[in-house]
Amino acid sequence: MTRPTSDVQAFETHATDADLDDLRARLAAARLPEAETVDRAAPGPRRWGQGVPLADLVEVVNYWRTGYDWRSFEARLNRIGQFRTTIDDLGIHFLHRRSARADATPLVLTHGWPGSVAEFIDVVDELADPKDADAPAFHVVVPSLPGFGYSDRPTATGWGTERIAAAWVELMGRLGYSGFLAHGGDWGGNITTVLGGRFPAHVLGIHTTFAEAPPGLTTDGLTAVERGWTEETRDFWRRRAAYAKQQATRPQTIGYSLVDSPVGLLAWILDKFAEWSDTEDSPFETISRDRILDDVTLYWLTRTGASAARIYYESHNSLDPELRVDVPSAITMYPRDIEKSPRPWAQERYRNIVRWRSPGSGGHFPSLEVPEYFVEDLREGLAAVLAAHR
Repeated sequence: MTRPTSDVQAFETHATDADLDDLRARLAAARLPEAETVDRAAPGPRRWGQGVPLADLVEVVNYWRTGYDWRSFEARLNRIGQFRTTIDDLGIHFLHRRSARADATPLVLTHGWPGSVAEFIDVVDELADPKDADAPAFHVVVPSLPGFGYSDRPTATGWGTERIAAAWVELMGRLGYSGFLAHGGDWGGNITTVLGGRFPAHVLGIHTTFAEAPPGLTTDGLTAVERGWTEETRDFWRRRAAYAKQQATRPQTIGYSLVDSPVGLLAWILDKFAEWSDTEDSPFETISRDRILDDVTLYWLTRTGASAARIYYESHNSLDPELRVDVPSAITMYPRDIEKSPRPWAQERYRNIVRWRSPGSGGHFPSLEVPEYFVEDLREGLAAVLAAHR
């Protein structure tokens, strides 16, 4: 390991009472539209056919205003350990939980949109200091992407996934981790792919729930299930990805609403938790209201709705088609995720897949939806990666 540097500073989260009072006042004064015009009688996906149903939003807004406790989440962040450092003239925030185990391996976990470090709040401790002495342990680092949470908001273009991956290598080096493992999904999976492909001298291997294949592959030879995956993914991008096109082309326009209206921000994010989770109706079937509101409130208090949206402007469809990942890779395709790559396609980019899993449940937010399985799968996948690396 390289030696840690003094460029890393401890950081604590503490929202002002004035900011929390302002949030509650805005929620109380919200102007809401009339109810959706689709059938609202029975629970199910059709109920969400025009977006977040009014009744559901009203219930969450009322809880956010009168029952939700930001201070509890704030205390958890501070207890895990928060830090900031400046990389390439941008302040980067991260959680850092060192393991007590002498055999622990450094691991960087990268979130996506509309996620944040809140995605991993329930799994950090178990990854760092597992109850099972035979389970692998990790020194866990969870950075906030540029423009997200307590990381700085870029003031110029250029902070795409390639630059972010390079910043993560610098970050891990500053913490004394010259070699490390990487995991991510969504944008975090994209960045993890870039880490494995561009920085094999530092990255021991990767685990990802995102496996974007190179373009131009055919469905010849795929199983019926695999063809179904490609059809679902194609349908998603054709019919259900308006949010991505908006943020990739006009992030500033939607950003005014996301920064000015907590109800607008909540609806924009809650819609994705609902559609992308492995549930029949509401995301709260598997994810608590508190955890989703932790995420949304973090966006609200840091005023990062617009700056986070710009990652689409910077990097949408930008993964280098020629990029190949030769470090050991473990890949998990959750059944209700929005993009699922067949293994024959994934192997065209990830050329050293040492473990492949497609579990029976889980969606786009597995660390929140199925946290116990997520931890077990991540451990087993990274154990396979380390065995292959040695």
